[in-house]
Amino acid sequence: MSDEQIGHVSAYYSKIGVAAIELTATLSVGEKIKVKGATTDFEIEVTSMQIDHEAVETAAAGASIGLLVPERVRRNDAVFRA
Repeated sequence: MSDEQIGHVSAYYSKIGVAAIELTATLSVGEKIKVKGATTDFEIEVTSMQIDHEAVETAAAGASIGLLVPERVRRNDAVFRA
């Protein structure tokens, strides 16, 4: 795993299984990320992401994205490039 932190979780919507992530680096569909927190630790491949309910292929640093996640995440969980 790379130790490059690329963002953090700002919110989690449990009914739809989506995490809102504030990015500090560019992220593209197809990349793998790791989400790590006090009780969170998993790796996924980004298969799709949205900005303002619009699907995007790449998001730049400073963007807030919506990402479907397989497990519950918590606010301020760190997001790393895997």
